[in-house]
Amino acid sequence: MHGRLKVKTTEEQQEAKRKEREKKLLLYNGATKKLFQKRKDGELDQDMLSISGEVLGANPDFYTLWNMRREVYTHFLENKSTEDMKALFKSELSFLEHCLRVNPKSYGTWQQRCWVMDHMPEPDWKRDLVLCNKFLEMDERNFHCWDYRRFVVKRSQVPPEDEFEFTNQKITTNFSNYSSWHYRSKLMPHIYPDETHPVGVQEDVLLKEFELVQNAFFTDPGDQSAWFYHRWLLGRRERPLTIDTLYINKAFQKLVIVFSKSTKNPSIKLVVDEREISVELEPVPTNTDHSQLWICDLASIAFQSPSRIDVTIGDSSRFVILGKDEKEGWYQLRQEVKLGNLFSLELSAATTSVLEQELDSCQQLHDLEPDNKWAMLTILSLMRALDPIKYEQQTLEFIDKLKIEDPYRSNYYLDLRSKFLIENAIEKLTISPDQPDISLDLSNNQLTTLYHQNYMVLLTKLNISNNPVPTLKNCHFLQRLRVLDASSSKIYDCSGLEDLPMLEELDISDNSINSVDDLTALTSCPQLKRLRIQGSPVCNIDGFRETVVELLPDLTHLNGDRVK
Repeated sequence: MHGRLKVKTTEEQQEAKRKEREKKLLLYNGATKKLFQKRKDGELDQDMLSISGEVLGANPDFYTLWNMRREVYTHFLENKSTEDMKALFKSELSFLEHCLRVNPKSYGTWQQRCWVMDHMPEPDWKRDLVLCNKFLEMDERNFHCWDYRRFVVKRSQVPPEDEFEFTNQKITTNFSNYSSWHYRSKLMPHIYPDETHPVGVQEDVLLKEFELVQNAFFTDPGDQSAWFYHRWLLGRRERPLTIDTLYINKAFQKLVIVFSKSTKNPSIKLVVDEREISVELEPVPTNTDHSQLWICDLASIAFQSPSRIDVTIGDSSRFVILGKDEKEGWYQLRQEVKLGNLFSLELSAATTSVLEQELDSCQQLHDLEPDNKWAMLTILSLMRALDPIKYEQQTLEFIDKLKIEDPYRSNYYLDLRSKFLIENAIEKLTISPDQPDISLDLSNNQLTTLYHQNYMVLLTKLNISNNPVPTLKNCHFLQRLRVLDASSSKIYDCSGLEDLPMLEELDISDNSINSVDDLTALTSCPQLKRLRIQGSPVCNIDGFRETVVELLPDLTHLNGDRVK
């Protein structure tokens, strides 16, 4: 047996590992305790760097220790020469590279490198750009490294054209490089800007991108990177803050404004027949400071019959009267949008031609791979971009297919279906001075949620009956609504109907309302006269009728019967 190595048993190996871990833990805890004591005593010295380096070399994610090292270097910057700091920072950069090899996705390490490069004398930006390339060769989706690369590019003023070419190289090497596609979308508006285009990029450049991305998803139809980039090409930038709809009700002396997006403390200029009027806006709902809907009380302003009302916010264009009704005393103003382009872009002939070719190609790919959900989603996007009304039936058919192929996201597709149907219905609405009553019928559409109430401000009647809609959230936009039919849905209370000044008739029969307390929101609707709630569990409560009448004393009819 002499001369042979003893092979440790499994138990012996586990015991050795346990002792080694305990030894490391003692050293780790001892070093950490010493560092905190030195910090407390104000001992910002080289010893603190050495001890923290031992800990961070094994665990780069101990963020507090990076803060300690920055405190030491900040102290050194005030007390050491430039040459000394060059040497110290150079050593720190080498140490950081070691830590990144331990964990290439350490937040603290990348943040420390940013700090060092920003504070060291004469940083070598080119070297760090090469370093980024090396790390991205190891992991092309390391978003920490991509973020650091953008930091280096910004500090060293690398031309965006060079970075665009870099994304070309990465994508050519691997179409699945999602980070490169994303970076590309951020660079293009700076290299090829076009403020008149909804995406903010020159049209001819975008059309070439469609060809590139098509090559990508035909090469690997199952990879989602190119499909997501394709959706960005079909999208548009965030809309600037403008006024979408303005509605003035003389009878209730209210000015209602719907902005293009939620905003805080908006400031507008209101001119009525060349007379500027000072307005103070309040958000709706009132329990928020950011809102898309703002209301102004005009009780102190004497309105006659204005022939022109101009509203401006910032540099936004003026608005003119689209309709008025002297009997009701309302004036509506709305951005003029071409039919069919309220939710999609107005396309040029060149873009239309390219998108039609894209649609044809994606349909061919769908024929080859009928279960590829990315192809189907892109077909949906292309149909919506080209003509949402024309392709409505095909859109619904593809959503039904997606629910089968991707059952885990069936609820998402149901909501998407609801969104598309509501958008199409709003697109078909006719709003003109000759039509003061504006109705929208969304009944029997299997809607799972309500979208775009911000485009329904001028409605007088809304029918959402026989839809599995569980909530009336965001119905506070319906400031002109007189009649609402929400029967045979899944509504469990009236939240969302607060402060509707014109609501006269409400049908919420055959729903899931269990308590009279669920009707409390209706107490803030001063014109509510007719309420239907039969078929809901609340009607089975003893004294239901008397309790509802006490809660809503202005009702004239309850469940079709006269109250007064």
